[in-house]
Amino acid sequence: MRTMTLVLTLFLAAAVSIPAAAEKPNEARDMMRELGMGGLKGKKLEKAIAAAEAFSLGSKENPVRENMPQGQRAYLTKLRCANGDAPKFERGGSAGESPYGYMMDVYEVTCSDAESVSIYMDMYHDGGETRPIPGFTIVAE
Repeated sequence: MRTMTLVLTLFLAAAVSIPAAAEKPNEARDMMRELGMGGLKGKKLEKAIAAAEAFSLGSKENPVRENMPQGQRAYLTKLRCANGDAPKFERGGSAGESPYGYMMDVYEVTCSDAESVSIYMDMYHDGGETRPIPGFTIVAE
């Protein structure tokens, strides 16, 4: 019986630690939730994400979901313009509430041969977006 309890305890500990190791913590989101200022979660978040997919990625209605400011910069660094060059980008500031109940940022992204494009981003997610916004490609990590 004692061996069975030990095996079960080790199995549960391993099962719990696997997702934690695979996901990067999002301290800003977690802090907002602790303060009662957090956005959607669970089924409500899943439903909002599904609804947002009807709109262009990077729009106000479907902001790029990233993890913290460093995730936003990492995403923007992987973008490539139509000519293959990396665009220049600058944070334009806060852009109001996202469809997911968090604050979102807007970045102005400029290719050398085109006008700037506004990209809306929500940094309160676990993700690392792998899809490019329309008109761009994205390089693999």
